[in-house]
Amino acid sequence: MRTDTPKIAKLESITEIHRVLGIPGPAHPLITLLDTREERINLSRLPVSYVTTLYKISFVSKLGGQFRYGQGYYDFDEGSMVFTAPNQIVGSTAIYKGNEGYSLIFHQDFLQGYPLAAKIKQYGFFSYASNEALHLSERERTTVSSIFTIIEEELNSRIDDFSHEVVIAQIELLLSYARRFYKRQFLTRQAAGNDLLQEFEKLLNTYFIAGEPVNHGLPTVQQLAGQLNYTPNYLSDMLRSLTGLNAQQHIHERLIGRSKELLSTTNLTISEVAFLLGFEHPQSFSRLFKIKTKLSPVQFRSSLN
Repeated sequence: MRTDTPKIAKLESITEIHRVLGIPGPAHPLITLLDTREERINLSRLPVSYVTTLYKISFVSKLGGQFRYGQGYYDFDEGSMVFTAPNQIVGSTAIYKGNEGYSLIFHQDFLQGYPLAAKIKQYGFFSYASNEALHLSERERTTVSSIFTIIEEELNSRIDDFSHEVVIAQIELLLSYARRFYKRQFLTRQAAGNDLLQEFEKLLNTYFIAGEPVNHGLPTVQQLAGQLNYTPNYLSDMLRSLTGLNAQQHIHERLIGRSKELLSTTNLTISEVAFLLGFEHPQSFSRLFKIKTKLSPVQFRSSLN
């Protein structure tokens, strides 16, 4: 018997989201702030899974259900935030019991003409996954709530020549605080972070020692993050908070370390070393080695004699 995979809905505008929720149209076509403390807003009316072309910043002050993300659920508790970028699969609450908080939803075009239009792609937490939500302290919740309140006032009662600029400034402030709070979260969860670092290093060492590069090429951040059940951005940000190096830099460090071992303990040619490390072209290996060590592989080997 044939079973069809359910289609994932696509919501492409703020107006369409308001229509699905059964609430009046937005004051601005490119941005809306949903205050879920209002009884008329029931997020369970949204599709179970959907893709949107919009940015979404959600803050839960009171949890009464679960929020869907892809095939899983957000690791939410009261006082949590989550950030989603365009074209991610998100969804409605799985169990709706009166969640309270805010959902700020805006189109990329709302940012046009402001530096944030380009800068927003630098905030890696827009690509974090279900177990990587931001959990706020009591003081942090107060800060976040105050920013949402300002945005709400601007959108609902102060539409004038300055409203757009003020809202953009508040979004940027909210993202700056989120970056600061995530860094705090990484530090307060340092024990878990150290475990993650050890697991990451173990996977990386095993990959090279087992000769995997010959068959599968250079290790990638995506590949290692998947084995650790984290998103690439979260893994990199966590490692950077612990060591000052992101995941790609850790891979390069281990790669150079392994190459030095091969260059100093074997008679393999430079091309053979490059092949064992997973490089398609020896020139690429030589270029990276020189960038990292200030010496070519040949010069490094000569310096040992």
